[in-house]
Amino acid sequence: MVKKGFSVQKVVDALNKKYGRNDSGQNLTNKLHRGTLKYREALEIADVIGYKIEWIEK
Repeated sequence: MVKKGFSVQKVVDALNKKYGRNDSGQNLTNKLHRGTLKYREALEIADVIGYKIEWIEK
């Protein structure tokens, strides 16, 4: 996120706007620190910062 110039709050604001939620920056920070971020949430974060997640065979 930081590499693309996004703060946690900017990402959360974009997620809230695009997906109609009301999450907080602290909520996302907690999920990242605890390792409890859901795959769907990772896909949504990637989307709002201009990335996609791919499964690549080893």
